[in-house]
Amino acid sequence: MEDLITFEADGITIEGLFVQNSDSKAVIITHPHSLYGGDMHNSVVYLIHKAYSEKGFSTLRFNFRGVGNSSGTFDDGIGEQNDLKAACDFLSAKGFQAIDLAGYSFGSWVGASLACQNDLFNRVVLVSPPVSFMDFSSISQIPSLTLTVVGDQDDFADLGQLKERMALLNAEAHLKILPNTDHFYSGNLEELKTILQAGIE
Repeated sequence: MEDLITFEADGITIEGLFVQNSDSKAVIITHPHSLYGGDMHNSVVYLIHKAYSEKGFSTLRFNFRGVGNSSGTFDDGIGEQNDLKAACDFLSAKGFQAIDLAGYSFGSWVGASLACQNDLFNRVVLVSPPVSFMDFSSISQIPSLTLTVVGDQDDFADLGQLKERMALLNAEAHLKILPNTDHFYSGNLEELKTILQAGIE
């Protein structure tokens, strides 16, 4: 059962949903673009939560600033990185030392932007990074990146661009391409879940 929690980021109150399935391993899940209806209740975000929860991970999904009951306003992905850092601090305060990150769409850009700057995350998974919609050029290597998942009909993630970008971020990370799948995994959520769980220890 997920508990509704709050934590602070830059003096802003962020709401989230947390379930403690483990005392040692946890994952933070980040949602799609705040200005286009993205939130922690998104179907793909929920699917990622289920995939990790069934593997025994504690999970934390939250609304970026300005979304739902999180205060503040959209900050073009900059403040949102601070929201994610505060989510890490929330889990660290609970004693978690191995924290994974699974970001979807805009949430993957936010996560990758933070992960390339430090070693906050044990492992990073990017789901549908929108390389055709957002600028990934400032994101450098991510040693903790282990898996990227994308659909072959994703209008926001051209496969050619994505492969070039992934080679720069971490050439050893796995890239899984789902056939007949769009950015929203319409009709293919279970396939996404299977791929995620195969990469979860």
